[in-house]
Amino acid sequence: MDERESSLESLGLTSVLVTGAAGFIGSHLVDRLLQRGCSVTGIDNFVRGRIENLQSALMHPNFRLVEADLSDLSAFRSVGSRYDVVWHMAANSDIAAGVADAAVDHRDTFLTTFHTLQVMREFGIPRIAFASTSAIYGDNPRELTEDIGPLFPISNYGAMKLASEASISAAVESFLERAWIFRFPNVIGPRATHGIIYDLLRKLARNPAALEVLGDGSQQKPYLHVSELIDAMLFIHDHAAEKLNYFNIGPADEGVSVRFIAEAVIHQAAPNLSIHYTGGNKGWVGDVPKFTYSTRKLAQLGWTPALSSAKSLERAVREIHDEMAHECASS
Repeated sequence: MDERESSLESLGLTSVLVTGAAGFIGSHLVDRLLQRGCSVTGIDNFVRGRIENLQSALMHPNFRLVEADLSDLSAFRSVGSRYDVVWHMAANSDIAAGVADAAVDHRDTFLTTFHTLQVMREFGIPRIAFASTSAIYGDNPRELTEDIGPLFPISNYGAMKLASEASISAAVESFLERAWIFRFPNVIGPRATHGIIYDLLRKLARNPAALEVLGDGSQQKPYLHVSELIDAMLFIHDHAAEKLNYFNIGPADEGVSVRFIAEAVIHQAAPNLSIHYTGGNKGWVGDVPKFTYSTRKLAQLGWTPALSSAKSLERAVREIHDEMAHECASS
């Protein structure tokens, strides 16, 4: 075994399966794993993922893409069994869609995890890295530390992510060697398919005369750029060695307001345009208007972000605006 192979084996990244590989976060993770020298198989059903997100990966000799739905176990099993770790990124990422139809999150958020664990047990795949969310904490006025409780999510998305965490915990007890659970804040950046920046820019494209914003603009949340999210996940994977590892990931601040975001979007895309707020302190059913998110545990492990929520937001607005402009020019 050469030095490179030995190093990769010590990281548990020699052979990797990424679910939701063509999605916003999954595709960025695929690119970074390939840069690390991993052999990566990606699986996606392309309901929310886009083939364009894997443009670079598809040219890489160490990447293989399987188009399949995790709800179809026979198709899922076709990806093979020789993996050191599964990075499970597949889920419904549209909270409002899950509120409108609870079956969406049951199928795309919980059953994807249940089936992933089932296949891992059948094939003896020892480790899972899981994309969870701050939505598991619900609308809680206290500081959100990893060990706070009880947990009462207010969206089906948060509920099914919490159920997924519980299933992973049970799997660690019975057959998994190790698990890493990453509780995301609001993640922003290029390749987004939803989220406040994306949605506001889409609204402007449809109606350039005014910008409507849900709520009163006072909602405030932490935002993390997707590049730093990937940094944090890989750092946790490399350095957290308990059987069950769970971490909040986010910026070292209390976030920015919806008003700040709307004004940043206007500044980038339509200077001096008026903003119309619909009123109320929530944007939609299941929205947590404000929370205080602790990342002390991750800082103690040794990782802190370079960008604040505001800097991440300003960067992401530019990136997503440029992406949309390029798409329009290409169509």
